[in-house]
Amino acid sequence: MKRLARLATLVAAALCGCSSSPFSGDLPGEAEGGAVIGEKASGRERARIHTELAGSYYQRGNLGVALSEARIAIAADSGYAPAYNLLGLVYGDLRETSLAEEAFERSLKINPSDPDANHNYAWFLCENKREEESIRYFLLAVRYPLYTTPQKSYTMAATCALRTGNEKDAYEYLERALRLDPNYTPALINLAQLKYRRGELDAARTLVARYNKLAEPTAESLWLAVRIERKLGDSSTTTSYANQLRRRFPGSKEYQDLQKGRFD
Repeated sequence: MKRLARLATLVAAALCGCSSSPFSGDLPGEAEGGAVIGEKASGRERARIHTELAGSYYQRGNLGVALSEARIAIAADSGYAPAYNLLGLVYGDLRETSLAEEAFERSLKINPSDPDANHNYAWFLCENKREEESIRYFLLAVRYPLYTTPQKSYTMAATCALRTGNEKDAYEYLERALRLDPNYTPALINLAQLKYRRGELDAARTLVARYNKLAEPTAESLWLAVRIERKLGDSSTTTSYANQLRRRFPGSKEYQDLQKGRFD
């Protein structure tokens, strides 16, 4: 997943009591004597400010500064769960798997009902080939009544379920996502793919058409539309989508498949 999609909020978790822990000792960005932003502010407020800074740098791809800011936040308040949540994201991108897991777990130990931390930890597990474990945390995320993006967690749970070949659950998760937000484009395209594979062509056509209307068409969405219309026998619409695929994505794998007649 792209970094912007993964950044549900500011996240992180874990610490080790030893002096060599990445969460202890001198922290980059501290002033002499350990002062950080808002010297007169409370530790919790300083932790919040530095976590927000870390999140901003993380979104820009500046992982080094994001890491420093997250560690400063933890130094200001070692009980501030969002800082550990964000730290988990940063370590995950740095491929520091054990540190990322430690951070996410610490965040959830402090606040086990945080939907964003549950979502981010779930995706971390899925990306590290622990798909079945990940589903549990996605479903914990959506239980929180004030969670603003449960459709995202359901859609990503579907992705992870598909990686294990569990098409039945993936189908259900995507339908739940679209009941919550009928225009959530990642769920639209994924459910369209599943319905096409199941032979539910009219439903697949409706979903992919809605996707192409709401979002900029992709090589994937145009190629799916070509195959749906071809099976439905609408040659005119098939040609229209094929021409769009050729014009927009001439170097794509999908267009190569079209040229070679590899429709399935």
